[in-house]
Amino acid sequence: MTIKEKLSGVFVPAITPFINDEIRYDKLEYNLKKLNETDIKGYLALGSNGENKSLTYTEKLKVLEIFIKNKGNKIIMAGTGCESTRETISFSKEAAKIGADFVSVLTPSYFAKQIKDEILIDYYTEIADNVDIPVLIYNAPGFTGGVKVSPKVISKLANHPNIVGMKDSSTDGIMSFLSASKGIDNFHVIAGSANFFLTGLICGATGGILSLANAFPNICCELYNFFIEGKIKEATDLHFKIFKLNSKVSGSGGVSAVKVAATLAGFFGGEPRRPLKPLNDVQIGEMREYLKGEGII
Repeated sequence: MTIKEKLSGVFVPAITPFINDEIRYDKLEYNLKKLNETDIKGYLALGSNGENKSLTYTEKLKVLEIFIKNKGNKIIMAGTGCESTRETISFSKEAAKIGADFVSVLTPSYFAKQIKDEILIDYYTEIADNVDIPVLIYNAPGFTGGVKVSPKVISKLANHPNIVGMKDSSTDGIMSFLSASKGIDNFHVIAGSANFFLTGLICGATGGILSLANAFPNICCELYNFFIEGKIKEATDLHFKIFKLNSKVSGSGGVSAVKVAATLAGFFGGEPRRPLKPLNDVQIGEMREYLKGEGII
């Protein structure tokens, strides 16, 4: 399977289930086994929806081991971005040793004012030079205090032989990244939101890493399949349904809402880890009624 084939399709940025602040590894395994029965292409383990920054290093390794153990024929991307280049390389090497297919590296952000283009170019280049598995850039300014990857950075890094793509979760960047990497065969852009998944596919993205797929993988895969089959009208009609659904789920309460939607859809969502708070009973009831009214559950 080529790199492009591995990065084509719907990926789940899988949630980490907690009860009373403790990870329920058994419930994570339960979710993965159910998701493996669908047409998703793979998983982003330890992403934003996995509450990466709320896990200890030991927990991260154990979570990743659960993904590798239960991957079946799915592709595993491991979120390994840390604040320092040194730690990111070390963690990425561990992820490769465990069996991840790719590492997905979020931009550092603690010293946000100093994180300029030149620093990001050096950061990703050094990581890619020292890690044996392919590297994906993760652009998510909403989670990094506004630190973002620029098209200039992508035009430079897309030529690196071990930097094979990026996940873009910004609200305004995917077209500029597709343009900046146009004509570079070894670099693939992946949409980081259901809101612009179809738009991205039409303009050259290979797939989507979609929080909505934690709860509703089949409808996300259906949109992708419509696109692949050239059924653009059907894909467009479904896109507007998914856009509305995503706004009600991911847009209404972040990972806490995604976990509720997953639970209502038959998975085990659990709670977020503190200081995040779960949705209250009123919010859960509103989501349940909306999903029932739309015939989704």
